[in-house]
Order: sequence, then structure tokens, then C-alpha cells
Amino acid sequence: MSVKLHIKKGDTVYVNAGDNRGQQGKVLEVLVDKRRAIVEGVNMVSKHTKPNAKNPQGGIIKQEASIAIDNLQVVDPKSGKPTRIGRRAGENGKLVRYAKKSGEEIK
Repeated sequence: MSVKLHIKKGDTVYVNAGDNRGQQGKVLEVLVDKRRAIVEGVNMVSKHTKPNAKNPQGGIIKQEASIAIDNLQVVDPKSGKPTRIGRRAGENGKLVRYAKKSGEEIK
């Protein structure tokens, strides 16, 4: 059974729980099977890397770790504040997501 999530790659989201509460960022990747997402600039971790072609020096690099989707809310395109998401039929009968706060359609 496929799960329908309220967040897609490219959405701007607000973190409403955890250590990164209050931060906003763009979704880089959604891990559907794990119900997690990777958000740009949020939940940064230090990773120790061996020298390789991409990073010939090796050392410690900072990168984003995944964050639970339950802790994320989509940002309303109109007000810039976090909002819940609804689904309704669009012009051509396909379901489109919309912000519950403003009624604005989310692209």
C-alpha cells in the first residue's frame, strides 16, 4: 500500500518539533518508505570521510540528515506561515494540494 504524504520534493517547509524547531528550508529528498525527508540547511550532522575523488583531502564534512515528516509543515505561499494541507479536484479533475489557511493552491 502506497502512503500519500503531505510533503513533496521542492516544498518549503517549517520544522515544528525537535532540536531544529522554528527553522525553514526546502525539501531536497523525501524518503517515503521511512517517512522522513531531507531539508536544506536543517538537522546538520558532521560526517567523517576518507579521501576520495570528490573530496581528495578527506576529513569532516557537514551535511543534512533526514528528519521525520511528522515534524514538518508546508509553508503557506501567501502568508509565509506554516499551514495544514488539503486536497481538492483541480481544473482537469486531478487532485491538487491547497493551504488550509489561505485556500491558496500549492504548486
